[in-house]
This record gives sequence, C-alpha cells and structure tokens, in this order.
Amino acid sequence: MRDAILVENLGKHFNRYHVTKPFTIMEAVLSGLQRIKPVEHFWALRGVSFTVEGGKMLGVIGHNGAGKSTLLQLLGKVAHPTEGRIKMRGRVGALLDLGAGFHGDLTGRDNLFVTAIVAGLRRQEVAYRLDRIVKFAELEGFIDNPVRTYSSGMMMRLAFSIAVHTDPDILLVDEFLSVGDLSFQVKCLNRITEMKEQGCAIVLVSHDVSQVERLCDRALWLKQGTVMAYGEPEVVAGQYTSEMRSQTQHRTPHRPPQLTRTGAQLQVNQNRFGSLEAEIIDVRFLPKSAIESGDRLQVEIDYRAQPTVDSAIFSVAVSQEDSKPCLDVNSLEAGIPYIPLQEKGTIRLTLDRLDLSSGQYFVNVGIYKQDWSYAYDYHWHVYPLTVDSKTPSKGILQPPMRWEVVSSKTPQLLPPR
Repeated sequence: MRDAILVENLGKHFNRYHVTKPFTIMEAVLSGLQRIKPVEHFWALRGVSFTVEGGKMLGVIGHNGAGKSTLLQLLGKVAHPTEGRIKMRGRVGALLDLGAGFHGDLTGRDNLFVTAIVAGLRRQEVAYRLDRIVKFAELEGFIDNPVRTYSSGMMMRLAFSIAVHTDPDILLVDEFLSVGDLSFQVKCLNRITEMKEQGCAIVLVSHDVSQVERLCDRALWLKQGTVMAYGEPEVVAGQYTSEMRSQTQHRTPHRPPQLTRTGAQLQVNQNRFGSLEAEIIDVRFLPKSAIESGDRLQVEIDYRAQPTVDSAIFSVAVSQEDSKPCLDVNSLEAGIPYIPLQEKGTIRLTLDRLDLSSGQYFVNVGIYKQDWSYAYDYHWHVYPLTVDSKTPSKGILQPPMRWEVVSSKTPQLLPPR
C-alpha cells in the first residue's frame, strides 16, 4: 500500500519574546522599541522525516517539550513548517483538542452537524450517520441540550465520535485513551483498530510506551525536536525506556539503606530507584502475602510527597524470581489519567483473582512522573509473594479448568483385504 503521509526534513522555528513585550504602540514607544524584538530563537522540530502507509499506525513518543504536539499541528495544518515538506494523501481527521471547536450555546446536534460538515461531509451524509454518532458517544438523552450544559467528558465523547465517523483517510490522535471512562476507552480503541483495518493511516502521540508497542506498526522517538530513533516499536520503546531508567538513576539521591516494615532492606540504585520527590513508605498484601492460585489479592501502597505532586502514575508488576514478567499494570492504562499526590495517602489495586501457578514471585511497585520521563520511587524485588496451587502446571498461568470427555468411540478393526 502506498504512503498516505510523507514527511521530509521537517522543521519548525519559533521566536521567544521578552516577558514584558509591549502590546500597544504607546507601550512600544515608551520602552524604546527594544522589547519588540525576540530575545531567543529555537527549533521546536528539526530534521524530522518519516512515512506512514495506509492501514498502518505510527506511534510518537517523547517527554514533554519534545515536539510531539508541534508535529501533530503541522500534520493537521494548524501551523506551517519553517522548512521541509509534508505530503498527505486523502482526507485528514484530527483528534488534537477534543471539543475545542464547539459553540456552547448550540445544541449537541447542531455542533455535530457543523463539525462534521467542516470535516468534509455533506449535510445529507451527516444526517445519515447522525444516529450512529450519537449512539457511539452515548448521548441519546442529551444531544438536543446546549453543549454548555455538558460535562467535559460528554463533550470529548461527542467530539471523538464525530471525528471517527467522518471516514478520514488519515487520523491524527493525541492520547485518545484519555477520553471518557474505561468502557468508552475500550470502544475507542476498537473503533481505531477497525479504521486501521479499513486502510486508514494513523499517527498516535502517546506517553504510554506499552500502548505504542501494542498498537503501532512503527515508532518515532522525539527528543528536543529531533529524531532519536525510528523503526520497530519494540526497539524504539526499548531505547526510550532505557533512557528513562538512566534518567531515574541519575536523579536518585544517595541515601543510607532503609528497612521496610517487614525487614527487607532498600538500597538506592540496587532495588530502589527514583528522585524520591514522592516516596513509597509501605506496601501491604491483603489478605496476606501467601495465597492460593485464583484467590483475590489487594496491593496497598502508602506514599508521602513533600511538597505535593500535581499528578503521578502508579504501577504494579508481578515477576518471577528470575525477573520474567507475569503481570504489569498501571493507573494510566486503567483509565485514571491524573492522580494528585497529597502529603500522605494510600493507593489500592484490587486483583479479583490471580491465576498463577505455584511458586515464589515478587510484586514490584512504582510511582512515575506523569510523562513517564522518570520514576519518583520504584521498589524492585522487595516484596515477595507466595502462590500455592493444588493442580500442577508447567507454565506461569493456572486458570480455572476442567477436563471433559465429550465423545468416545471404540475403535473397530477393519477386515483384511
């Protein structure tokens, strides 16, 4: 399939002005015209090249300020490049700032028509798809209410639904899984996967490396506006994660060993990593640290943050003694985009059942900066978990099972020829 997006040597240049830049002619004259000139020039993007075929998805990763949003704006023609060229084949749909173009005094139905027509559909086409769009957004009872009465989640659901029902050939997505609750996010993911299978080329900007590995065919890592890596998602994600670990180790302060409540020793840069702007002060397993396979398990994490942290991501992973992963989950992928950290608090993860085979495991817990750039605190192989099972298994999983003889026939000897 031919390339739907072609980007060659793309660059975007910005000027930074004095904080007291004059806004009127009088202010400019009184300041001697000196503060009108930019005080600094910088490249938000430079030398960026890639292609995306129809039916493929490109994941773009990088820390805040890496140039990801600028790239989407240039692809969506919200801004114009300073150098290089962009070639887009087909209709473009963009999920950049969901709901930003809605008019508060118009109803959801009116905004739906306006937005879809601006996206390139004829009025008859919008009317034909109206019921599907409203049903997908789960707004049947509110579509004729003014949008100013909508919650932010309702507006985002409507904007997303409109965008994915306008049949774009190219879709630009900025963190689509932050839309709505967990069930709606699953619906969004299924819809995006369906569009990809139908030949839509997709560019996804995400802070979630595992999401890019799971969904994308290629990955692009941006750092300070330049391409650090471009290629297979597993390789690029591995390089990005490796740098994040080195950033975490670099930020980890020297501290003497500390003992946990159970007597385990925490040593920085050995089994504890992080800037310690927020600290894990205790981890508990409920009902206990030795369970039967298939039992319910709760992991409670006590933390402290001084000063408070605006937003963080919590992660819990279960690994074998040889570090092979069995489970790796985090609050962001679970549909909780922001967890503000107070001075002290507790986070609880409930696993309704843990179907692991008999053995010794470790539960690794971490608190991360919202953009995954480094860990505030991460404890590795500190908290042991014992799982017992009455049924032997050679693998890791021990799910509920039963054997049944569905049918049986006694073999008959064929007569000799």
